[in-house]
Amino acid sequence: MNDPDIQRILAEAKDPLVVDLGYGARPTTTFELAARLRSAVPATRVVGLEIDPSRVVPARDGVEFRQGGFELAGLNPVLVRAFNVLRQYSEEDVGHAWATMRARLAPHGRIIDGTCDELGRRCAWITLDETGPLTLTLAWDPHAVALPSDIAERLPKALIHRNIAGERIHDVLRLADSCWVRSAAYASYGPRQRWRATLCAMREAGLAVTIPRRRLRDCVLTLSWETVAPK
Repeated sequence: MNDPDIQRILAEAKDPLVVDLGYGARPTTTFELAARLRSAVPATRVVGLEIDPSRVVPARDGVEFRQGGFELAGLNPVLVRAFNVLRQYSEEDVGHAWATMRARLAPHGRIIDGTCDELGRRCAWITLDETGPLTLTLAWDPHAVALPSDIAERLPKALIHRNIAGERIHDVLRLADSCWVRSAAYASYGPRQRWRATLCAMREAGLAVTIPRRRLRDCVLTLSWETVAPK
């Protein structure tokens, strides 16, 4: 993870413990997460949790595995990654799952509740702290979508049923599509430059978006939770 806020939290933590919740049939992504985080904060400890005991594997490469669910096996991590976990639950279950995980967080910790496709080309995640949701981030391979709203199929469970008229997330995606179409003149420079122009147009339309310093990067849109929260 390249998020400066996450890196700061890990670097400042007395025990930089990270939980990868629901890693699936194989813990490949857990090892990848550990490698990425340790490249920034070498002291990071990673524990993978699976509710299915048959998927709990022996520790390897400094990564531990245990059986556990939203109660986080009694651990108090500074960071929880739960990708493609809540997708299988109902929208009504989200609040309870969030509250259960938040209660186990170390002070100033973060939870990343997200969804992605099989190849990681379309991702969306909500970042939470001990008080509740903070932001929504949408990210995709610039060559993987025709319109920004194509990412809607990967919205987290808290929002995936809210992409309808009258809801904030629907308005944001419609605005993104409109600005993307209006930025077609930048298409010859590549989709990353076109997305940057789209972000500028969205900001001019009154949406609080951050324009990245790097001119060439994948398509990423981070918004405050208040901007997209269900009505």
